[in-house]
Amino acid sequence: MPIKYPSARAGLEGAGGESAVAEVPEKVGVNPTNDQVSGLDALELAPRSDKGTLGKRIWRSAWPKLLAIAIVVLIWQIVVWSEWKPEYVLPGPKTVFTDLGDVITTGDFWDGVRLTLIRALTGFALAVIIGTAVGAAVSRFAPLRAAIGSLITGLQTMPSIMWFPLAILLFQISESAIMFVVIIGAAPSVANGLISGIDYVPRTWLRVGQVLGMKGLAKYRHLILPASLPSFISGLKQGWAFSWRSLMAGELLVIVPGALSIGVRMQQARDLSDSSLVICYIIVVLVIGILIDVLFNAADNALRKRWGLTGS
Repeated sequence: MPIKYPSARAGLEGAGGESAVAEVPEKVGVNPTNDQVSGLDALELAPRSDKGTLGKRIWRSAWPKLLAIAIVVLIWQIVVWSEWKPEYVLPGPKTVFTDLGDVITTGDFWDGVRLTLIRALTGFALAVIIGTAVGAAVSRFAPLRAAIGSLITGLQTMPSIMWFPLAILLFQISESAIMFVVIIGAAPSVANGLISGIDYVPRTWLRVGQVLGMKGLAKYRHLILPASLPSFISGLKQGWAFSWRSLMAGELLVIVPGALSIGVRMQQARDLSDSSLVICYIIVVLVIGILIDVLFNAADNALRKRWGLTGS
Protein backbone atom coordinates (compact mmCIF):
# COMPACT_ATOMS: atom_id res chain seq x y z
CA MET A 1 0.00 0.00 0.00
CA PRO A 2 1.57 3.29 -1.00
CA ILE A 3 2.35 5.75 1.68
CA LYS A 4 -0.11 8.59 1.53
CA TYR A 5 2.25 11.21 2.89
CA PRO A 6 5.78 10.18 2.08
CA SER A 7 8.57 11.90 3.88
CA ALA A 8 10.31 14.81 2.29
CA ARG A 9 13.41 12.76 1.62
CA ALA A 10 11.44 9.92 0.07
CA GLY A 11 9.59 12.34 -2.13
CA LEU A 12 12.86 13.83 -3.30
CA GLU A 13 14.55 10.46 -3.86
CA GLY A 14 11.62 9.10 -5.88
CA ALA A 15 10.09 5.65 -5.96
CA GLY A 16 13.11 3.92 -7.48
CA GLY A 17 15.47 5.12 -4.78
CA GLU A 18 17.44 7.14 -7.27
CA SER A 19 18.25 10.66 -6.32
CA ALA A 20 15.83 12.95 -8.10
CA VAL A 21 17.48 16.06 -6.78
CA ALA A 22 19.51 17.50 -9.57
CA GLU A 23 22.60 19.34 -8.69
CA VAL A 24 21.70 22.97 -8.81
CA PRO A 25 24.33 24.94 -10.61
CA GLU A 26 25.64 27.95 -8.82
CA LYS A 27 23.93 31.07 -10.08
CA VAL A 28 25.36 34.46 -10.08
CA GLY A 29 23.55 36.72 -7.66
CA VAL A 30 22.17 34.05 -5.30
CA ASN A 31 24.59 35.22 -2.65
CA PRO A 32 24.67 38.98 -3.20
CA THR A 33 27.96 40.76 -2.80
CA ASN A 34 28.47 44.02 -0.98
CA ASP A 35 28.39 45.91 -4.26
CA GLN A 36 25.03 44.38 -5.13
CA VAL A 37 23.59 45.23 -1.72
CA SER A 38 24.83 48.79 -2.09
CA GLY A 39 23.12 48.93 -5.45
CA LEU A 40 19.84 47.82 -3.90
CA ASP A 41 20.19 50.44 -1.19
CA ALA A 42 20.75 53.06 -3.85
CA LEU A 43 17.30 52.29 -5.26
CA GLU A 44 15.79 53.85 -2.14
CA LEU A 45 17.51 57.14 -2.81
CA ALA A 46 16.83 59.77 -5.40
CA PRO A 47 19.21 59.66 -8.36
CA ARG A 48 22.30 61.72 -7.79
CA SER A 49 22.32 64.57 -10.23
CA ASP A 50 25.40 66.24 -11.58
CA LYS A 51 25.15 69.74 -10.15
CA GLY A 52 28.27 71.00 -11.85
CA THR A 53 30.64 73.57 -10.48
CA LEU A 54 29.76 76.17 -7.87
CA GLY A 55 29.70 78.90 -10.49
CA LYS A 56 27.18 77.01 -12.62
CA ARG A 57 24.92 76.35 -9.63
CA ILE A 58 25.00 80.01 -8.64
CA TRP A 59 24.20 81.05 -12.20
CA ARG A 60 21.26 78.62 -12.46
CA SER A 61 19.85 80.05 -9.26
CA ALA A 62 20.56 83.69 -10.06
CA TRP A 63 19.55 84.11 -13.69
CA PRO A 64 15.75 83.92 -13.13
CA LYS A 65 16.03 86.65 -10.48
CA LEU A 66 18.25 88.77 -12.69
CA LEU A 67 15.80 88.34 -15.56
CA ALA A 68 12.90 89.44 -13.33
CA ILE A 69 14.88 92.51 -12.22
CA ALA A 70 15.68 93.35 -15.82
CA ILE A 71 12.00 93.12 -16.80
CA VAL A 72 10.95 95.38 -13.91
CA VAL A 73 13.63 97.96 -14.77
CA LEU A 74 12.59 97.88 -18.42
CA ILE A 75 8.92 98.47 -17.56
CA TRP A 76 9.98 101.25 -15.19
CA GLN A 77 12.01 102.91 -17.95
CA ILE A 78 9.14 102.60 -20.44
CA VAL A 79 6.80 104.32 -17.97
CA VAL A 80 9.34 107.14 -17.58
CA TRP A 81 9.67 107.48 -21.35
CA SER A 82 5.90 107.70 -21.65
CA GLU A 83 6.07 110.90 -19.53
CA TRP A 84 3.15 109.74 -17.40
CA LYS A 85 4.66 111.80 -14.58
CA PRO A 86 7.35 114.49 -14.64
CA GLU A 87 10.85 113.16 -14.14
CA TYR A 88 11.30 115.01 -10.86
CA VAL A 89 8.28 113.03 -9.56
CA LEU A 90 9.16 109.68 -11.14
CA PRO A 91 12.87 109.58 -11.98
CA GLY A 92 14.33 106.96 -14.28
CA PRO A 93 16.38 103.91 -13.26
CA LYS A 94 19.68 105.56 -14.20
CA THR A 95 19.08 108.51 -11.89
CA VAL A 96 17.89 106.33 -9.00
CA PHE A 97 20.72 103.81 -9.21
CA THR A 98 23.28 106.61 -9.43
CA ASP A 99 21.87 108.20 -6.27
CA LEU A 100 21.71 104.78 -4.61
CA GLY A 101 25.39 104.22 -5.34
CA ASP A 102 26.20 107.57 -3.73
CA VAL A 103 24.02 106.84 -0.68
CA ILE A 104 25.39 103.40 0.20
CA THR A 105 28.95 104.71 0.31
CA THR A 106 28.21 106.98 3.28
CA GLY A 107 28.62 105.99 6.90
CA ASP A 108 25.31 107.55 7.91
CA PHE A 109 23.45 105.18 5.61
CA TRP A 110 24.96 102.09 7.24
CA ASP A 111 24.28 103.50 10.71
CA GLY A 112 20.61 103.75 9.72
CA VAL A 113 20.61 100.19 8.35
CA ARG A 114 22.24 98.91 11.53
CA LEU A 115 19.65 100.66 13.73
CA THR A 116 16.75 99.30 11.67
CA LEU A 117 18.12 95.74 11.70
CA ILE A 118 18.72 95.85 15.46
CA ARG A 119 15.12 96.91 15.97
CA ALA A 120 13.86 94.24 13.59
CA LEU A 121 15.88 91.37 15.09
CA THR A 122 15.13 92.40 18.68
CA GLY A 123 11.41 92.70 18.09
CA PHE A 124 11.30 89.47 16.10
CA ALA A 125 13.25 87.55 18.76
CA LEU A 126 10.84 88.71 21.48
CA ALA A 127 7.89 87.82 19.22
CA VAL A 128 9.31 84.31 18.71
CA ILE A 129 9.69 83.78 22.46
CA ILE A 130 6.19 85.03 23.25
CA GLY A 131 4.55 83.32 20.26
CA THR A 132 6.23 79.98 21.00
CA ALA A 133 5.15 80.07 24.65
CA VAL A 134 1.57 81.02 23.75
CA GLY A 135 1.36 78.45 20.94
CA ALA A 136 2.65 75.63 23.14
CA ALA A 137 0.23 76.54 25.94
CA VAL A 138 -2.78 76.82 23.62
CA SER A 139 -2.04 73.50 21.93
CA ARG A 140 -1.53 71.82 25.30
CA PHE A 141 -4.65 72.99 27.14
CA ALA A 142 -8.03 72.62 25.41
CA PRO A 143 -9.84 75.22 27.59
CA LEU A 144 -7.17 77.79 26.74
CA ARG A 145 -7.59 77.07 23.02
CA ALA A 146 -11.35 77.49 23.31
CA ALA A 147 -10.79 80.82 25.09
CA ILE A 148 -8.14 82.53 22.95
CA GLY A 149 -7.63 80.35 19.86
CA SER A 150 -9.77 82.55 17.64
CA LEU A 151 -8.35 85.68 19.27
CA ILE A 152 -4.85 84.76 18.07
CA THR A 153 -6.08 84.47 14.48
CA GLY A 154 -7.92 87.77 14.82
CA LEU A 155 -4.76 89.50 16.04
CA GLN A 156 -2.83 88.00 13.14
CA THR A 157 -5.20 89.46 10.55
CA MET A 158 -5.39 92.88 12.17
CA PRO A 159 -3.40 95.62 10.35
CA SER A 160 -0.35 96.60 12.37
CA ILE A 161 -0.85 100.30 11.76
CA MET A 162 -4.00 100.15 13.88
CA TRP A 163 -1.87 99.55 16.98
CA PHE A 164 0.26 102.69 16.69
CA PRO A 165 -2.21 105.17 18.25
CA LEU A 166 -2.48 102.90 21.30
CA ALA A 167 1.28 102.31 21.37
CA ILE A 168 1.95 106.05 21.35
CA LEU A 169 -0.55 106.59 24.19
CA LEU A 170 1.06 103.80 26.22
CA PHE A 171 4.74 104.46 25.55
CA GLN A 172 4.84 107.98 24.06
CA ILE A 173 7.27 108.59 21.17
CA SER A 174 9.88 105.99 22.06
CA GLU A 175 11.55 102.75 21.01
CA SER A 176 9.09 100.86 23.21
CA ALA A 177 6.16 102.03 21.07
CA ILE A 178 7.79 100.60 17.96
CA MET A 179 8.75 97.35 19.71
CA PHE A 180 5.19 96.95 21.01
CA VAL A 181 3.72 97.05 17.51
CA VAL A 182 6.43 94.80 16.04
CA ILE A 183 5.87 92.15 18.70
CA ILE A 184 2.08 92.21 18.59
CA GLY A 185 2.23 92.02 14.80
CA ALA A 186 4.57 89.00 14.64
CA ALA A 187 3.79 86.90 17.72
CA PRO A 188 0.33 85.66 16.54
CA SER A 189 1.83 84.28 13.32
CA VAL A 190 4.51 82.42 15.26
CA ALA A 191 1.92 81.03 17.67
CA ASN A 192 -0.40 79.90 14.88
CA GLY A 193 2.49 78.23 13.06
CA LEU A 194 3.37 76.20 16.14
CA ILE A 195 -0.26 75.34 16.89
CA SER A 196 -0.79 74.13 13.32
CA GLY A 197 2.38 72.06 13.43
CA ILE A 198 1.43 70.39 16.72
CA ASP A 199 -2.10 69.69 15.48
CA TYR A 200 -0.73 67.75 12.50
CA VAL A 201 1.71 65.56 14.41
CA PRO A 202 0.66 61.98 13.53
CA ARG A 203 -1.24 60.25 16.32
CA THR A 204 0.92 57.17 15.77
CA TRP A 205 4.01 59.11 16.76
CA LEU A 206 2.32 60.26 19.94
CA ARG A 207 1.43 56.68 20.84
CA VAL A 208 4.99 55.57 20.17
CA GLY A 209 6.26 58.35 22.41
CA GLN A 210 3.87 57.23 25.12
CA VAL A 211 5.12 53.65 24.83
CA LEU A 212 8.70 54.92 25.15
CA GLY A 213 7.77 56.72 28.35
CA MET A 214 7.86 60.31 27.07
CA LYS A 215 5.86 62.61 29.26
CA GLY A 216 5.50 66.31 29.93
CA LEU A 217 8.39 68.50 28.83
CA ALA A 218 10.44 65.61 27.44
CA LYS A 219 7.56 64.69 25.13
CA TYR A 220 7.45 68.22 23.73
CA ARG A 221 11.20 68.53 23.46
CA HIS A 222 12.00 65.21 21.79
CA LEU A 223 8.81 64.45 19.83
CA ILE A 224 6.20 67.16 19.36
CA LEU A 225 8.40 70.18 18.70
CA PRO A 226 10.73 68.42 16.21
CA ALA A 227 7.71 66.98 14.38
CA SER A 228 6.09 70.42 14.13
CA LEU A 229 9.21 72.16 12.81
CA PRO A 230 8.05 72.48 9.15
CA SER A 231 4.89 74.37 10.09
CA PHE A 232 6.76 76.28 12.79
CA ILE A 233 9.34 77.54 10.28
CA SER A 234 6.50 78.67 8.02
CA GLY A 235 5.05 80.55 10.98
CA LEU A 236 8.44 82.13 11.68
CA LYS A 237 8.72 83.24 8.07
CA GLN A 238 5.26 84.77 8.14
CA GLY A 239 5.99 86.34 11.53
CA TRP A 240 9.12 87.98 10.14
CA ALA A 241 7.10 89.43 7.27
CA PHE A 242 4.62 90.95 9.73
CA SER A 243 7.36 92.29 12.00
CA TRP A 244 9.28 93.84 9.08
CA ARG A 245 6.16 95.58 7.75
CA SER A 246 5.23 96.77 11.25
CA LEU A 247 8.72 98.13 11.79
CA MET A 248 8.72 100.09 8.54
CA ALA A 249 5.34 101.60 9.39
CA GLY A 250 6.58 102.40 12.89
CA GLU A 251 9.70 104.16 11.68
CA LEU A 252 7.59 106.35 9.39
CA LEU A 253 5.03 107.22 12.07
CA VAL A 254 7.03 107.16 15.32
CA ILE A 255 10.16 109.25 14.76
CA VAL A 256 12.37 108.91 17.84
CA PRO A 257 14.66 111.94 18.24
CA GLY A 258 18.25 111.13 17.33
CA ALA A 259 17.41 107.71 15.80
CA LEU A 260 18.06 108.15 12.07
CA SER A 261 16.80 104.80 10.83
CA ILE A 262 15.86 103.85 7.27
CA GLY A 263 12.26 104.90 7.81
CA VAL A 264 13.27 108.29 9.22
CA ARG A 265 15.60 108.94 6.29
CA MET A 266 12.84 108.00 3.85
CA GLN A 267 10.47 110.39 5.62
CA GLN A 268 13.07 113.16 5.40
CA ALA A 269 13.46 112.50 1.67
CA ARG A 270 9.69 112.74 1.24
CA ASP A 271 9.62 116.05 3.14
CA LEU A 272 12.27 117.36 0.73
CA SER A 273 10.29 116.00 -2.28
CA ASP A 274 13.33 113.97 -3.31
CA SER A 275 11.61 111.18 -5.22
CA SER A 276 14.88 109.57 -6.28
CA LEU A 277 16.05 109.19 -2.69
CA VAL A 278 12.66 107.83 -1.62
CA ILE A 279 12.88 105.13 -4.28
CA CYS A 280 16.46 104.41 -3.18
CA TYR A 281 15.29 103.57 0.34
CA ILE A 282 12.40 101.52 -1.04
CA ILE A 283 14.96 99.45 -2.93
CA VAL A 284 17.06 99.06 0.23
CA VAL A 285 14.06 97.81 2.22
CA LEU A 286 13.19 95.40 -0.61
CA VAL A 287 16.73 94.02 -0.81
CA ILE A 288 16.90 93.45 2.96
CA GLY A 289 13.57 91.63 2.86
CA ILE A 290 14.77 89.41 0.00
CA LEU A 291 18.01 88.54 1.82
CA ILE A 292 16.13 87.53 4.97
CA ASP A 293 13.76 85.44 2.85
CA VAL A 294 16.79 83.67 1.33
CA LEU A 295 17.96 82.77 4.84
CA PHE A 296 14.55 81.35 5.74
CA ASN A 297 14.46 79.35 2.50
CA ALA A 298 17.92 77.96 3.24
CA ALA A 299 16.76 76.83 6.69
CA ASP A 300 13.62 75.29 5.20
CA ASN A 301 15.61 73.45 2.51
CA ALA A 302 18.07 72.15 5.11
CA LEU A 303 15.18 70.85 7.21
CA ARG A 304 13.51 69.15 4.25
CA LYS A 305 16.83 67.59 3.25
CA ARG A 306 17.31 66.27 6.79
CA TRP A 307 13.81 64.77 6.68
CA GLY A 308 14.53 63.14 3.32
CA LEU A 309 11.99 65.27 1.43
CA THR A 310 14.40 66.38 -1.28
CA GLY A 311 16.15 64.48 -4.01
CA SER A 312 19.62 65.68 -3.11
